[in-house]
Amino acid sequence: MAKSILRQEWLGLAVIAVLGFVVMATLRPSFLTPFNLFVLMSTFALATLIALGQMVTLAVGQLNLSLGSVGGLVAVSFAGLMDVWHWSAAPSLMAGLALGALAGALNGILIAQFELSAFIVTLATLAMFKGLNLALTKAQPFYHIDRIVSAFGNASIGGPIPAVLIPTVMATAVVAFIFYRLPIGRQILAVGGNSSASELSGISNKRAVITAHVMSGALAGLAGMVAVARLQLGQPTIGEDWLISSFAAPVIGGVALTGGHVSIVGTLLAVVIVALITQGLVLFAVDPFYVQLVLGGLILVAVGLNSLRSLLPIGYSSL
Repeated sequence: MAKSILRQEWLGLAVIAVLGFVVMATLRPSFLTPFNLFVLMSTFALATLIALGQMVTLAVGQLNLSLGSVGGLVAVSFAGLMDVWHWSAAPSLMAGLALGALAGALNGILIAQFELSAFIVTLATLAMFKGLNLALTKAQPFYHIDRIVSAFGNASIGGPIPAVLIPTVMATAVVAFIFYRLPIGRQILAVGGNSSASELSGISNKRAVITAHVMSGALAGLAGMVAVARLQLGQPTIGEDWLISSFAAPVIGGVALTGGHVSIVGTLLAVVIVALITQGLVLFAVDPFYVQLVLGGLILVAVGLNSLRSLLPIGYSSL
């Protein structure tokens, strides 16, 4: 039993997260106030969706540089449908998810069908989606969103637990089910691990790549709509600062940059660690611009540790 626990690759992250929480609570008693915990968990809810969106493309051995632009486009479209067209929350939500999935499908089709580089394709669509965002909004926010959305963004489901955790928990469960229970999830990992071998075994590499990007787009879209609920408006700048954080949590969590391996538990713990660091800098009145510096450093350290671990003979259990 003890050996099995020690072989969990996320064990070290769990220890760091617990220690970080204890240190923050000890040094800053205000850290444990209901308001601060509400903010921390709201940040976790959004950051988890962003991290999962990048994780699914890393799983197939690729990346999605347009994740933030997709989230921003869906965010303003979601808000615009309610503000300009007076749609209610439910159909606007469905339209937002569909738009995110469609944007992801565009990335996946361009990459898989035309055998283009994921880096080049998503870099191009990053600019395209951002340009469309600004064209639709004229760089101005949409203020008049459905009252249900506004209330949801600030609501609590008990104590300091924010309601915005609900879509995050649901999305995480769906992603876990796909990767650990459905054939397409195993196929995505197989393609990410060795695309040539997977194709020889009868797996459709194109289908796996497109599916991964559709999932990424849908998760980015959901993150964009959660951001609208939290901000109470459709801000055109939503998603602009997601790129670094979208890579930070999966990489720190043990997701292989070369594909073929995911760790959902590790990614969630990494999101907690990043949220603690971000919140800690705020509580200690450190310049917020240092957040990006810290995240960049953590990514470099995580990549180095993952490379070192790949050279060691010990195996790890994946969750």
